[in-house]
Amino acid sequence: MSSPGRCRGGVVSLLVLACSGAPVGAQDSPVEVGALAPDFALKRLDGGGVRIAELKGRPVLINFWATWCAPCRTEMPALVSLWNSQRETGLEVLAVNLTDQERRRDVARFVSEFRIPFSILLDERGRVRERYGLVTLPTTVFVDPAGMVRAIHRGPLTEDALARGLEAIDLAPEPPITAESRGNHVGDSPW
Repeated sequence: MSSPGRCRGGVVSLLVLACSGAPVGAQDSPVEVGALAPDFALKRLDGGGVRIAELKGRPVLINFWATWCAPCRTEMPALVSLWNSQRETGLEVLAVNLTDQERRRDVARFVSEFRIPFSILLDERGRVRERYGLVTLPTTVFVDPAGMVRAIHRGPLTEDALARGLEAIDLAPEPPITAESRGNHVGDSPW
């Protein structure tokens, strides 16, 4: 695994290991709730590219992450589950990897390990993280269908934070399936 504080060519990065609310370095002014989401175009890990402006009309969740970020690893299964439960709503999940801080093969291994079905975007030069004023990893930005930022969560997503973000972009989170929601009582057989 590559060192998180190094860029290609051995140049020390301004980005400091940033998990659980730790700062990642001096960046542009942070994106603000109520502002238009800054446009960007990035390559996808599996080929092709994505431009956020082309997603207008769809709700978008942008998650900034890295393979070496422990909280990013912890929250990724919840994002996969969210995408699986919300894909019929048109929700677009964009996982923006800080590829300027790690090796592409580590990203591919991570994606395979977690069986990530949504778009993995490669911020190879760190320009998108700078444009969004990233200050910590993970960071999740919720964008409504009009392209407006409606919520930002810095740090690991909790169930409540995810629910609030989805509500801000007019999506309701899928409730967890429990015995009670199936009409069963605890101890009753589902058969």
